[in-house]
Amino acid sequence: MIIIDNILVSDEVVEEQFVCDLIKCKGGCCVDGDAGAPLLPEERANIDEVLPVVKQYLGERSLEEIEKQGNYVWNDEFGWVTPAIDGGICVYAVTDEKGIVKCAIEQAYREGKVDWKKPISCHLFPIRIKQSEHGDQEYVNYEPREDLCKPACKLGKKLKVPVYQFLKEPLIRKYGQEFYDTLEEIAKKHY
Repeated sequence: MIIIDNILVSDEVVEEQFVCDLIKCKGGCCVDGDAGAPLLPEERANIDEVLPVVKQYLGERSLEEIEKQGNYVWNDEFGWVTPAIDGGICVYAVTDEKGIVKCAIEQAYREGKVDWKKPISCHLFPIRIKQSEHGDQEYVNYEPREDLCKPACKLGKKLKVPVYQFLKEPLIRKYGQEFYDTLEEIAKKHY
């Protein structure tokens, strides 16, 4: 366990290797799950702000579900999450010509049409963050999906890319450059 301030990082984040292999998994993390993507409180406002632009990327079924469910929904286990279609694919997901599922919000971001990339829980996957019971600590855990993420684990090992390095951008987005630099220093020194 690595402790940086009130953030507890599991050893797997620095010990394991991971690189998404979209050609093989087809973006299944946007499809497969117990609920939509967990949202931070401020991310609901982000969705409200970008949705008028993002709607142009979405299919009819996604638009119908947003109209029916709302821009986000409450889940008793995960709190506020993105809506999902029939308990599966996220309403903000789109499938490209190769059959790969991608985030419409991120697509609009990459095209410079919005300034918010996507929910941090999506950006950090396969890292999952959990709050301690009293909310004074965060647990940063590596939780790839057993079957879905096998190609990413294999590619990560082949390329020798630790999880924390693959997720450098979202880790900095979530915790800042100083946190990432400290994590990297610890990883290089002790792992």
